[in-house]
Amino acid sequence: MNAPREQRVAELLTRWRGGDEEALSALVPIVYHELRAIAHGLRWAERPNHTLQSTALVHEAYLRLVRQGPLEVENRAHFFALAARLMRQVLVDYARGYRALKRGAGCEIQLDYDLNIPGKAIVDVLPLDEALTTLSKFDPQQGKIVELRFFGGLTVEETSRVLEISPATVKRDWRQAKAWIARELKRDKDARRRSLEQN
Repeated sequence: MNAPREQRVAELLTRWRGGDEEALSALVPIVYHELRAIAHGLRWAERPNHTLQSTALVHEAYLRLVRQGPLEVENRAHFFALAARLMRQVLVDYARGYRALKRGAGCEIQLDYDLNIPGKAIVDVLPLDEALTTLSKFDPQQGKIVELRFFGGLTVEETSRVLEISPATVKRDWRQAKAWIARELKRDKDARRRSLEQN
């Protein structure tokens, strides 16, 4: 993002934080392509005509931002962190609805990050969310790092700025968190396979 756009984003975030709800309407078109890139980065693995496309995911996250009203958003990276959390919530809500409709069928996404899962890094949204929620309970910092990187598409440096920790700490926690989540997802996948074999 170039300097004038960066300044405009900072100005609009300050106005929105101060209670100017119109500032959010002015902000979204400026950062829309970045938000859409984040949504698209989650790459649905389920099917090409998925009903929740990247654009719809961004719009739903935007509507949730509007409903929440002005928030304490410090800077651009913090705004994208908030957007990442909202997109995660949208994905989880969609996956729950989809699972209920399809009687247990999962709603999967393909992750850009290697989790050392055999085959492609295609995971069911709900077990991923459950693993992340569990991780966040015993290590909130690692949970935030995963959310920012998986769902927000933030770089190590951006994650470092949002959480006010060193890039080295982000990298270390990111490695540990990915390994832990990979184990949890494998455990969930094995349990579901055993359950299917028994039925």
